[in-house]
Amino acid sequence: MNPIKHSILPTILATGLASLFVTPTAFADDAFFEALTGGKVSFSTRLRYENVDQDNALKDADALTLRTTLGYKTGDFHRFSAFAELEDITEIGSDHYNSTTNGNTQYSVIADPDNTEVLQAYLAYNNWDTEFKYGRQEITHRAAPFHRFIGNVLWRQNHQSYDGFTIVNHSFDKTELSYAYINKRNTIFGDDRNAGIIRNGVVDMDSHLFRGVYDGFSAGKLEAYAYLLDFEDAPTIGTKTIGLRWNGAAPLNDDFKLIYTAETARQDDYKDGTMASQNYYLAELGGKYKGWMAKLSYEMQEGDGTDSFKTPLGTNHPFQGWADQFLSTPAQGLRDIYVTAVGKVFGSKLVVIYHDFETDEKSLDAGSEFNIMVTKKFMKHYTLGAAYADYNADSEFASKVDTEKFWLFGQLKF
Repeated sequence: MNPIKHSILPTILATGLASLFVTPTAFADDAFFEALTGGKVSFSTRLRYENVDQDNALKDADALTLRTTLGYKTGDFHRFSAFAELEDITEIGSDHYNSTTNGNTQYSVIADPDNTEVLQAYLAYNNWDTEFKYGRQEITHRAAPFHRFIGNVLWRQNHQSYDGFTIVNHSFDKTELSYAYINKRNTIFGDDRNAGIIRNGVVDMDSHLFRGVYDGFSAGKLEAYAYLLDFEDAPTIGTKTIGLRWNGAAPLNDDFKLIYTAETARQDDYKDGTMASQNYYLAELGGKYKGWMAKLSYEMQEGDGTDSFKTPLGTNHPFQGWADQFLSTPAQGLRDIYVTAVGKVFGSKLVVIYHDFETDEKSLDAGSEFNIMVTKKFMKHYTLGAAYADYNADSEFASKVDTEKFWLFGQLKF
């Protein structure tokens, strides 16, 4: 399916072209050239060391990689603008890790393969309280790192992007309505990845994303969504996910604020999909006190041993442990009870999380995990950080093994 054919884009283009003829002074003032050259350059570079140690036959993995991006956003010309961004991931030093494309399968996986690509390239049009984008773009629902269902996998060196068409509307007070059509998912694995439904690093899709957010309540924000995912090379895994989320905060005094989240979703087969229906539940309760935040969370992705609730387009690294043992939900489903604490220590941000895992089907002990990360931002553009993940498996769920991961990273961004 061609995303342009049945979209509003032809109307937008016609409107823009017509405006050129009704405003002849535009070219006299050279407005097009000013828009083209008066834009904004963006640049980032992230150097990261990652170590993986697993209790299995695989060799310990070590990777030092550099991620560099260079982007340019034009100025507006009759409400049109454009953005392009290049991304390069380069291995530095030894290749003692399995990047998923380098053939070093004797090592544990560190999914940061060498790759150079156009990460984003889109045309945008803004009018009627609405932004339209057509082309390759990162799509992220919710603020980072809470991209549970739709995200750009920003933790990995190669980000995930999508080819398609998006609309975001703010016509109604305190309301955001969005729609996206996706025909390609550009994965984190780069152009050399060919496995399963991934062809040259790309997954062909025919998918629709609907989302609405209302932020007009004093006690919180209401979000509704429907994600209709159709995978062209694997139609039997197509899913329809419909959900509702409520989250907010309530000040109890000048120093303490109560925070809470409740979310539920149902996932069924879509088009030629074959999965049995599964549910998702999230409940969180916590508080913020003088720069510190602590919360208790319960997350359930149901599973029956054959099918389970999954989030294939999400940035799944921040969820269910940074050791990435549950990036894809086991067929038995997964229950995760976890405690999170975030605060400032000696001017640095500290994040500590503890997870306790159990399967939905048969309530098997699926292990536990401890996570800790310290980051320091300085001089506006620089970030230094270190992180550690320690997953402890349990014999009741024999498909996982003890896994430790360590990261050390530095970033420049402007």
